[in-house]
Amino acid sequence: MTLGWDGRRSGLHYDRELKVKRSERQADMKHKYKGMISSDWSECLAPSGPFDPMAFVYPELKAELSEVFRQYTGNQITLSEATRRIGELLPKPLTEKQMDAYLDASFVTYRGVTDLMRWCQKNGLLFMINTTGMQGYFQRALARGLLPEGIVVAANPMISYPRHGIEMYEVREIEDKARNTETVMAKYCISAEKLIVMGDSGGDGPHFAWGAGMGAYLVGSMPKPSLEKYCKEKGVKISTRFGVTYSEGEKRDLEREMKVDFIGLVAVIEEVMGNQEKR
Repeated sequence: MTLGWDGRRSGLHYDRELKVKRSERQADMKHKYKGMISSDWSECLAPSGPFDPMAFVYPELKAELSEVFRQYTGNQITLSEATRRIGELLPKPLTEKQMDAYLDASFVTYRGVTDLMRWCQKNGLLFMINTTGMQGYFQRALARGLLPEGIVVAANPMISYPRHGIEMYEVREIEDKARNTETVMAKYCISAEKLIVMGDSGGDGPHFAWGAGMGAYLVGSMPKPSLEKYCKEKGVKISTRFGVTYSEGEKRDLEREMKVDFIGLVAVIEEVMGNQEKR
């Protein structure tokens, strides 16, 4: 079909309408959230460790994997060094089937964690899991409906599967946690005053230090002595401690941890976001 001038003009008008609508959608996405929580996962929102799936599949490596985790969370080795050591220990990466078997047998969060995520979504808050755990763990957990859709995940790509539309970022070094938080904040136009950073150990220290410099609210969730030590040395003030607080040399008390209801953080979040609204 041959188009005359009127046809060409209509086509140009249609293109302009598409561009306007696209810009409007982008603007809506940028202002979709009024605040954000960027939280570690292991021993912070869930009692498990980032290397537990490997220990499940290769139980003979449990002691060595636990030692690598202890050295990393104690800020004795870098995340990339921990990943390198894990890679050398594993005969081969975990398959999706093996990860699913681990999730079927062992997936658990602290009480009320998924309820808290859903509450955040209903109240216009973006929830981001920002962790040294494996991407594949969260890809399969989301695919199987163990975590609510709509959360953002940043995790280590050492074990990774097809993403299926999940908004996901990489954590290769511990400093990537802050970079990923900042990237997501910029994407959705979220100010630092409406950011809550959560963590439990010294591995979260750099994220806390960055958050403190930005003016974010810092929550120590099941805080360990390594986090307290890091923050004290760096002059970082933890805004709130939530859950079981541990002193130096004290053993983890999983029974006490599992009694903590994370819906209790709603009051903290409301107060933080409410105070920001009043500024």
